[in-house]
Amino acid sequence: MAEQDFPKEWFDFMQKMWNPLSFPLPGMITPTVDVGEIDKKIGELKSVETWLTMNTGFVQMTIKTLEMQKAALESLRVAGEATGKPPQPEPPKEKK
Repeated sequence: MAEQDFPKEWFDFMQKMWNPLSFPLPGMITPTVDVGEIDKKIGELKSVETWLTMNTGFVQMTIKTLEMQKAALESLRVAGEATGKPPQPEPPKEKK
């Protein structure tokens, strides 16, 4: 019978159990007791949160703009069908 592949050290076993892909888990192995480090990490995470919130706002604004553009084009199409001819853009007026 084939021997099972169990880690020889308890730490390796626990890491494979909790983190099978071996991504680093910050603070899980050696938690910091330095308040300055914790404050620094909180500041960094708040900066990331602000950046993500701002980008979420930009994405939402882009979606709304595209929805408005779609609605405007749809209304032009319906108006064109109602008059029997497709809408034509007006030529630019010459300035005098």
